Amino acid sequence: MSTRRLRSEDYNDYSSTDVTPEGSPPGGMNGFAHPESYQRFGETNGTTWYQTLIHLLKGNIGTGLLGLPLAVKNAGILLGPLSLLVMGIVAVHCMGILVKCAHHFCSRFQKQFLDYGGTVMYGLESTPCAWLRTHAIWGRRIVGLFLIITQLGFCCVYFVFLADNLRQVVSTANGTTNDCSLNRTVTTTPTMDSRLYIVSILPFVVLLTFIQNLKVLSIFSMLANMAMLVSIIVIYQYVVRDIPDPSDLPLAAAWNTYPLFFGTAVFAFEGIGVVLPLENKMKNPRQFPVILYVGMTIVTLLYISMGLLGYLRFGASIQASITLNLPNCWLYQAVKLLFSFGIFITYALQFYVPAEIIIPPLVARVSERWGWLVNLLLRMALVGLTCVLAVLIPRLDLVISLVGSVSSSALALIFPPLLDIATFYGEGMHPLTITKDILISLLGFVGFVVGTYEALVELAAPSATVVNGTQALLL
Repeated sequence: MSTRRLRSEDYNDYSSTDVTPEGSPPGGMNGFAHPESYQRFGETNGTTWYQTLIHLLKGNIGTGLLGLPLAVKNAGILLGPLSLLVMGIVAVHCMGILVKCAHHFCSRFQKQFLDYGGTVMYGLESTPCAWLRTHAIWGRRIVGLFLIITQLGFCCVYFVFLADNLRQVVSTANGTTNDCSLNRTVTTTPTMDSRLYIVSILPFVVLLTFIQNLKVLSIFSMLANMAMLVSIIVIYQYVVRDIPDPSDLPLAAAWNTYPLFFGTAVFAFEGIGVVLPLENKMKNPRQFPVILYVGMTIVTLLYISMGLLGYLRFGASIQASITLNLPNCWLYQAVKLLFSFGIFITYALQFYVPAEIIIPPLVARVSERWGWLVNLLLRMALVGLTCVLAVLIPRLDLVISLVGSVSSSALALIFPPLLDIATFYGEGMHPLTITKDILISLLGFVGFVVGTYEALVELAAPSATVVNGTQALLL
């Protein structure tokens, strides 16, 4: 992990807080660049292939993984895994398109490095349409806007995730034992509403975001990664045991819940922002295409297995995060707390992205004397914004689906195929390639519209929840 602090003049598309680009190789236009066409600019002390693979896995695995069992329920025991496989194939294809276009413009304009927004801007400048060429700068701005929305959306998800898991741990604390039997009845004690937990977490998150040095954050990030890895392993060893008969589970769910599946799946696969920084930072970027395909294959298999096994294990009772279905014994309570710690630290890393885009230009408008205070106040305001949104949307499954449908679908599915057409249409494209790109973009757009609509409808529908009083839950 790079520990040099990012600066806005170094890199304007803060898609990854783990790497900092120093230059980019030129590339070919047909698929990935030919291996011999790579050339390293800037420093030669880049990341190795396995370091890049780890960063790629870290950039794609998070809270979305734990929400996939519910997503499979919303799609069906057969349709869900098949859809995840198709989504993985399309997602990695769109990542390849982005890298291909960036290589093309780096070679054409002799650029050391192009970020996502810069690649889109040059793509619009290459179109036959004069209006698009004139307004090409808006390509960069729109990508930046969706990147900010996505990252702040992730932060909202983290607030709700932390609140839900902490609330469950506290409410069952008196009944927590060493007995990890799922069929044990646990009496929960009255506790605060999850919204109050969100507000209670706010001061600690604000203090965490005051840490602005990635070198310091990287230390906590390493601990968080270890905690999340251990948690995932423990969850897997539990869900693979005693899987009940799945004959009662539907092969395909109702059509009106499928858009919620789409939003959650896109949220999980939205790692396209880390692709260009990782490729550029490599010591030997010729290896990146293989690493991308291997890494995303691992991610896709992990997603399918977690979604399928989680749904098979818990059936219709699966909750928004699979951690909420785990038994309330000390082992799995510790798993919930470990993963919550990892997500808490990850908030600071995800928040770093929009903060470094929004705050520096605003701080530059005030005198140096007041710059530090304005910086802290703006950080408090941004964290407060994500907290307010989390309070307004306290359902983890819906906030994940909403963020995925609104912003992740645009970055991962809609923009890359259109960028492909804008970049290479003037140089001649096969009609089948154009058709394929249009279909992928249409898929992303339909998912964006329908997924957002269904998530908003679910949010507007009243939900029966018990906040006060003692409950007897079958755990």
